[in-house]
Amino acid sequence: MAQKKMILDLDTGIDDAMAIAYALAAPDVDLIGIVSSYGNVLTPDAGVNSLKILELLGRTDIPVYLGEEHSQTTDHFDVMPISAKIHGQNGIGEVELPEPSRKLESQSGADFIIEAAHQYSSNLILVPTGPLTNLALALRKDPDIASLIGNVTIMGGALTVPGNVTPVAEANINQDPHAANEVFTSTLNLTMVGLDVTLRTLLTKKETQQWRELGTKAGTKFADIVDYYIDIYKITSPHLGGCALHDPLAVGVSLDPSFVTSMKLNMFVDTTPEMWGRTIGDPGRLTDPNPNVTVALTVDQNRYLQTFMNYLTALFK
Repeated sequence: MAQKKMILDLDTGIDDAMAIAYALAAPDVDLIGIVSSYGNVLTPDAGVNSLKILELLGRTDIPVYLGEEHSQTTDHFDVMPISAKIHGQNGIGEVELPEPSRKLESQSGADFIIEAAHQYSSNLILVPTGPLTNLALALRKDPDIASLIGNVTIMGGALTVPGNVTPVAEANINQDPHAANEVFTSTLNLTMVGLDVTLRTLLTKKETQQWRELGTKAGTKFADIVDYYIDIYKITSPHLGGCALHDPLAVGVSLDPSFVTSMKLNMFVDTTPEMWGRTIGDPGRLTDPNPNVTVALTVDQNRYLQTFMNYLTALFK
């Protein structure tokens, strides 16, 4: 079988930057492009941040595309104050990186996803770690991609734990629940890596110190970026004892599903005002014998963290 190809769909903040690094370091996948989204920062800023991170890691061969700038039910997007606090105003922990030497691609993110789905079909892995606006748009433009894309692994949602922006909603889903519902109720082969598992995979300054000790530019910059994130977590979530590896865990699970235990479930995303953004079992399809969503429930955090550190430390050398 041909090597798996991966597209990341990112609102590039700090954990998204670590997701890029994981995808570049993983030996069993070829990162073919990044689509930018809104959330931690505005879409154009996410695209520039992705270009900066790729340049820092010496991978100026990977194109970055602009996705949608707001949800399908709104006409603009404002970054939530909590997002700006957690990721920094610039999205990468207020760490300064040089302006990228490259420009964003002219093709739209949704069109790039459609093109790649037809080119690579079952060998394509799509990992959206922001709102699902770009993927929903691609599905609307070309419904055939639902049966072409091999696997979509999202970072988003929460099934067994509360949300992180409301009691029921996780931030990425909350940004565009209508798009998320289109994705969840499609025939896509979907894996949900939600807060259920990402809050169990934590990084501390013990690990970032290992990157710092490499004495490389990439190691030092990533240590600076992630230390900012860890310091904010001490304020927002002191009980955790580190920062959650939300987005890089989704990349890890997309390549090695054995990192998590999971259940198969047909799901939908609630768009009623009182349950806005809730990711939950679909009562109309509970007895369907072939559910399309695999929901991660627990994670082997020690094995994942070891893999994560092995990959990123080798990449930063």
